[in-house]
Amino acid sequence: MKKFVMEKPFLELFPDCEIGILVCNGINNQPEDEEKYAPWLRENEKIAAKYFKAEEWTENPVVRVWRDAFHEFKTKKGVRCSIEALLKRVSNGGEIGCINPLVDIYNGISLKYGMPVGGENIDAFDGDIRLAVADGGEYFVTYGSDKDEPALPGEVVYKDNTGAICRCWNWRESVRTMLTEEVTNAFMIIEQVNNSRHDELEAALDELSAMIQKELGGTVKKFIANKENPEVVIEE
Repeated sequence: MKKFVMEKPFLELFPDCEIGILVCNGINNQPEDEEKYAPWLRENEKIAAKYFKAEEWTENPVVRVWRDAFHEFKTKKGVRCSIEALLKRVSNGGEIGCINPLVDIYNGISLKYGMPVGGENIDAFDGDIRLAVADGGEYFVTYGSDKDEPALPGEVVYKDNTGAICRCWNWRESVRTMLTEEVTNAFMIIEQVNNSRHDELEAALDELSAMIQKELGGTVKKFIANKENPEVVIEE
């Protein structure tokens, strides 16, 4: 059995956090056309413009809430939340490139709803996946590197028994568990720091679930983890 667990020290920092979860089994992430989801991304880049209307970048609410959250724990200098990185690229006139079907789909959802969205390969997890405050030293190698860049003490991370899966909450993920074209069982998450956007979180989860099933097949189960329900079974 594998579980997702929001650990107590994390919940003490962020008691109102909600993590939307989709457990996807038996999907086909092989691309038929590498640019198939480019129109989907362009469409949602236009929608995302509503999230960066403030003249001062950090005063845009979907940016501000994560900047404030990242000040509550130890981070590497200059790291930014994943949704801020996406929005910044779009606001500067850039486009989000195609990677593989599942990543393209979730990037579009992230842009549309202004929330961090991510995913990992369930089959690569070593035991439970935990949203935790790092002890420090958790093993971590990211895409494009072969060097261990361990988590800092006090850093918020997703981790398993082997090491960190995603550092600085949702900043950068491990190559060990990343979603490749060969993935058939995926753990998808949509995050919000507090419950002020609960209805939007539900809508984003539902749209992501429907699109994964329509485009990639398989089965999808939906959960929301919070302080009342901090554990979710993701594999029996």
